Amino acid sequence: MKVHHLNCGTMHPPGTRLVCHVLLVETPGGLVLVDSGHGLDDIADPGRRVGPARHFVRPVLDPEESAVRQIAGLGLRPDDVRHIVLTHFDADHIGGLSDFPRAQVHVTAEEARGAVHAPSRRERLRYRKAQWEHGVDLVEHRPDGDRWQGFAAARELDAVAPGIVLIALPGHTRGHAAVAVDTDHGWLLHAGDAFYHRGVLDGRSPVPRTLSGMESFIAHDAAKVRANHARLAELFGRDEPGLLIVNAHDPVLFERARARG
Repeated sequence: MKVHHLNCGTMHPPGTRLVCHVLLVETPGGLVLVDSGHGLDDIADPGRRVGPARHFVRPVLDPEESAVRQIAGLGLRPDDVRHIVLTHFDADHIGGLSDFPRAQVHVTAEEARGAVHAPSRRERLRYRKAQWEHGVDLVEHRPDGDRWQGFAAARELDAVAPGIVLIALPGHTRGHAAVAVDTDHGWLLHAGDAFYHRGVLDGRSPVPRTLSGMESFIAHDAAKVRANHARLAELFGRDEPGLLIVNAHDPVLFERARARG
């Protein structure tokens, strides 16, 4: 499968720059997005849809960064986006859903429970209901049966496309997931917000305090976040041929992925 790497939301929290790394996957059955970044409705009404967090992360909210505009710019049809696979329900990952109203939206059942069905008080403050009020064709998955690269809780999404795997990595949110894609160049693992900075993987690059503080403050379960860091660093350290690990917000990892193609 061919993958395009899109930045769908540049942000500027104090002292650093972040991206919203979205995957656009060309499959035989149509286009698939992994996350959706900020969308056109976010740009039109950031107070309601992005919320108070925008004053800290300072999103650019440029319509040309929206997935729908970038897909059209690639000469592809936004209406051909049949599926959107989400790592989680934070606003900077689902803001573009309303730009693709015909797409099925795939998420872990635990994330749907925490965001949509039975959120706790803290989760009600975290999530922006406006992001899915347009009506979402939500498909819930329990990634609890298979293994992928040693991760026990994984499920291949055959109904989306063979070679797309949803991997449960709770911690950042109740039902956070990573998404693995079998690409033309080998496996690509999009870890979402399971880690914020490449230093978590390589142990060498210093992690800005802004990011480590953000990560701790927003974590649903900080102990699980730390456990995910260790698991992902161990996987990175194996140096598996053809495996590339990226996340949602590190601009260096985003550029490395774009260079690989």
